[in-house]
Amino acid sequence: MSETDISVVVCVYTEDRWEDILAAVSSVRAQSLPALETLLVVDHNATLLERLTREYKETDGVRVLANAGPRGLSAGRNTGIAASRGEIIAFLDDDAVAERDWLRHFAAGYADPRVMAVGGRTMPIWASGRRPVWFPEEFDWVVGCTYKGLPPGRVQVRNVLGGNASFRRTAFDAAGGFATGIGRDGDKRPLGCEETELCIRLTRARPDAILLIDDRAVIHHRVPEAREHFGYFRTRAYAEGLSKALVARSVGSDKGLESERRYATRVLPAGVLRGLRDAALARPGGAGRAGAIVAGVLTAAGGYVLGSVRARRGGAVFSVVSVVEIEGVPGDEGAAA
Repeated sequence: MSETDISVVVCVYTEDRWEDILAAVSSVRAQSLPALETLLVVDHNATLLERLTREYKETDGVRVLANAGPRGLSAGRNTGIAASRGEIIAFLDDDAVAERDWLRHFAAGYADPRVMAVGGRTMPIWASGRRPVWFPEEFDWVVGCTYKGLPPGRVQVRNVLGGNASFRRTAFDAAGGFATGIGRDGDKRPLGCEETELCIRLTRARPDAILLIDDRAVIHHRVPEAREHFGYFRTRAYAEGLSKALVARSVGSDKGLESERRYATRVLPAGVLRGLRDAALARPGGAGRAGAIVAGVLTAAGGYVLGSVRARRGGAVFSVVSVVEIEGVPGDEGAAA
């Protein structure tokens, strides 16, 4: 694969993350395998759009675009896909930085033409400087990071995790873009699972498709202080249940909950036992971690039940568009590559 094949999309929405956004772009520009371009997609924030356009006006390889769809992360990603020129499109969170060989490890995964997506490993950067003692590693997905229980190495998976992922352009030709009506919308309730739904849709459209996670493709994701508290943990777990109900309603519970069954029956019970063992040995946080796992499961289950009821009543819907149908995507509002 040549060094001009990968476009990187970073979706942004708030000036509160200004320094994080600059750091994310800098980490892409420092890659050992250079990206063809970096696209900053601004989610319905005219002030941020103007500021970023000024910031990168003289910077080769960085383009600033406005989200051409409805507010939210999914539409922002679709805008980036439609505007990008690379054979591979990679996605990086706006509050994360990529290690130097991030894109190189992504590119290596596509040596097999059947590979349609490659994800990586996301490590937390805790605002307090250390992991809260009660916070179980099994629930690191709550803060957008790789969680304990995922297999190590380069392995085939049902779905990649959206904040650190890449796809072949042909994957979107086959399956369409990210579904709107699901996924994050700024600082509102932290719904998710849009990448899960896309990956399942992709493997249905292309049964021969292979999706990988390579844990050498590492990014470091900032966890703000507000997300280190149990209140956010509980809210995010509940939102995950709501999201999983939407996905299961769309693609069926067999595929929609395939990975979650293993997680709930193997990974989480082992985590509870470890926490109880640590408590018995008077190690800090053991009882708290065991309790958090149980609380997280019950809260997510409650969200799933409510989400399932809403979905059956038609109160929660989402839509999928072909990225070629997206209108109003500008060629260049920032600097041209």
